[in-house]
Amino acid sequence: MNTLKNTAKVRSAWTGGFWKNRWDACRDHMIPHMWEILDDKELSHCWENFLIADGQAEGEHVDPPFWDGDLFKWLQAAIRVYGDSDQQEWLDRIDAIIDTITRIQRDDGYLFTYSAIQHRNNADYEDLQEANNFEMYNLGHLISAAVVHHQVTGKTNFLDVGIKAAAFLASLFDETRGAVPRTAVCPSHYMGLAELYQVTGDEQYIELLEKLIALRDRVEDGTDDNQDRIPLGEHREILGHGVRATYLYAGVTDLYRATGDSKYAEVVQAVWNDLVSKKIYITGGCAPLYDGVSPYGSWEHDKIQRTHQSFGRAYELPNTAGYNETCASIGNYLWNYRMASAFGDGVYGDYMERAIYNSILSGIDLAGEKYFYTNALRCVHDLPYDLKWGRHREAYLTCFCCPPNVVRTLAETQDRLAITHGDGIAYLMYGDARTTFEREDGTGATLRMRSDYPWDGEISIVVEERAGTAAFPVTLRIPAWADGWCLSVNGQAVDATADNGFVELQRDWQAGDRIELSLPMAVTLNESHPMVEETRNHVAVTRGPIVYCLETADLPAGTAISDAYIDPDTPFTFAKTDIGGTGLGVLRGQLHVSRAPAWTADTLYRSRALPEFESIPATLVPYFAWDNRDQGEMTVWLPLQPTDSQGAS
Repeated sequence: MNTLKNTAKVRSAWTGGFWKNRWDACRDHMIPHMWEILDDKELSHCWENFLIADGQAEGEHVDPPFWDGDLFKWLQAAIRVYGDSDQQEWLDRIDAIIDTITRIQRDDGYLFTYSAIQHRNNADYEDLQEANNFEMYNLGHLISAAVVHHQVTGKTNFLDVGIKAAAFLASLFDETRGAVPRTAVCPSHYMGLAELYQVTGDEQYIELLEKLIALRDRVEDGTDDNQDRIPLGEHREILGHGVRATYLYAGVTDLYRATGDSKYAEVVQAVWNDLVSKKIYITGGCAPLYDGVSPYGSWEHDKIQRTHQSFGRAYELPNTAGYNETCASIGNYLWNYRMASAFGDGVYGDYMERAIYNSILSGIDLAGEKYFYTNALRCVHDLPYDLKWGRHREAYLTCFCCPPNVVRTLAETQDRLAITHGDGIAYLMYGDARTTFEREDGTGATLRMRSDYPWDGEISIVVEERAGTAAFPVTLRIPAWADGWCLSVNGQAVDATADNGFVELQRDWQAGDRIELSLPMAVTLNESHPMVEETRNHVAVTRGPIVYCLETADLPAGTAISDAYIDPDTPFTFAKTDIGGTGLGVLRGQLHVSRAPAWTADTLYRSRALPEFESIPATLVPYFAWDNRDQGEMTVWLPLQPTDSQGAS
C-alpha cells in the first residue's frame, strides 16, 4: 500500500454555485484584505519581521514567534489562487515574498525570523530550545507552501527552500539535542514532509517523517496536552490540545498511507473513533476546553497536568463556554481527508464536510473581514464571568493563527473535492465543478459536475471528454444523512447499495455519459447522547451537511435565546435568502417563546414555574453565517417545548 505515491492525478476547479462564490470571495477579498493586516507594521508587524530579518528594515522582532507560520499559510493561499492567473501585481508580490524568505533562510535550511533578527542585533539565540517558539510548526507550513508553489507554477525556486528546510529537520538526527523531542507542538511539519514526498517521490522524506514521529517517544515527563505522555503506539483516546492532536494524527495517517504499517492504522482508527463517538460537536468543532487538567492527571494531585485548548473527558461538550479553535476544526478536516484516502470509507468524507461547512466557514464572516478564534455553539450576553475570547468576530486577533489557516483552507477546497480511489476517482464533496482524472498512461476523462449543493441534493455529472480508454470506476460518497437516495446513469436507474459510504460505478465511460445522484435533504432534528448533559432534552436542526442555529435577530425584540423552545412536530420549510450580500439557504417555521418569570442574578434554584408559550414565526440560519448581522445571541441547540403532560402548554 502506498496511496501517497499514487501516480494518477485528480485536478478540480469550482465553476459555480456555493463554493465558487466562497472561492471568488477568497481570491478577491479575503486574501487581499488579510495582506493589508500582515503588511501593517503598526498592527501585526508580521511582514515587518521578515523585512528586519532580511536587513531591509531596522528594529526588533514584535509579536508571536509563530507569525512566520501564519505568513506561510497566507502565502500558500495566495499562491493557490493567483499562481497560475494573469494578475501580475500579485504574481510580483508573491515572487518578492519568496525572494525575501530565500535570503533569510540559513544555509542549513533553518528559518526563523526571531532568530535572524536576534543575530542581526548581535544577540544570542539557540535553535529549538523553547518548544513554544513553534520553529518546527513554522518550517512545516513553509514546506507546504513551497510544495503548492511548485504544483501550481511548475517552478522549483520555492520548492528548493522547502527541500532545504526538510534537510534541516533531517540534520536533527545527526546530533539530537535534548530539547529536540519537545519541539513537535502543532506539528505541521509531519504533513509538510508527506506533501514533499508526494511531489518529489523521494523516500527520504517518509523515512524522516517516521523518525520524527518516533522521536516523540523520547520525550521525558511528557504530557497529554502534547500527546507525548505515553508512546504513540499506546494511543487509543484523543486528548490534549486540539491542533496538536489533529495535526499529529493527520501526519500519522500520512505515514500509514506511505508505509502500510498496520501499527499506525490501529492508532489513528482507535483515536478517530474516540473523537467521533464521544468528543466532537455536531458542527465538526473539536477541543472544547480552554483551560483544564488531563483526565489522567488528577488522581495524584502533585502530578496534575494542565491542558489548554483541549479535549476533555468523554461527552464533555459545553456550549456557551465551548472553545473549538478554528485551527482545530481545520486539523480535523485535514485528518479526515487523509483518513478517506487511507481507508476508502465515505464516513470520513461526512466528517470532512461537516467541519468545512460549519466549524471552519464560521471562522470568517461572509465579507471576509472579521474572524472567530473560537466557535462556541451558544452565545449568551451578560455572562457572570469572562471568556478567554469574545463571542463575536473581530477584525484583528492578537493570536492570528486561525485567519490565514481558514483562507488557505478555502483556497484549496477544490483540491479535496475528489481523490484517486483504486483505479479510478472518488468524489468526497459535491458542488458545481470540473474535474480532470488522468492516469500515468495518459488515459482518463474530464467530468463536469453541476449542482446547487449544499442547498439542493440533485447532482449531475457529465463526462465531457475522454482520453484513451476511459474504463475506470467513478465512486460517489453517499452521506449518512441521505436516506432514500437514488442513482441513475444515462437515465437508467442503478440498483446499488452503499458500501462503506460509497457507491462505485465501473464502465467504459464515453463523452456525454451522465450520472445523476439524488440526495434527499430532509430537515432533521438531532439529539445528543444523554451523557452530554448540557443538551439533554434539546435538539439541533440540520438539513444535508448544514447545521442551523437561531439568532436573536430573528426573534421579537427583547426576547432572549434561552426563552425559545421548539415543538418537535413543527415542520420547517427551506428558502433562499440573502445575508450580507451572500445567498444562503435558511429554514422557516414556528418556535415557541416562554413567558415564564425572568430569572434574577441572585437566584440559583426556585419552585418550578409553569410557563405559557407564545408561538412565533422563526428563521434558522446556517451556523457558519451567524454574527453577520447584529451582534446578538445565538444557539445551535434548542430546548424541547414541554408537553401538556408535563404541566405546561
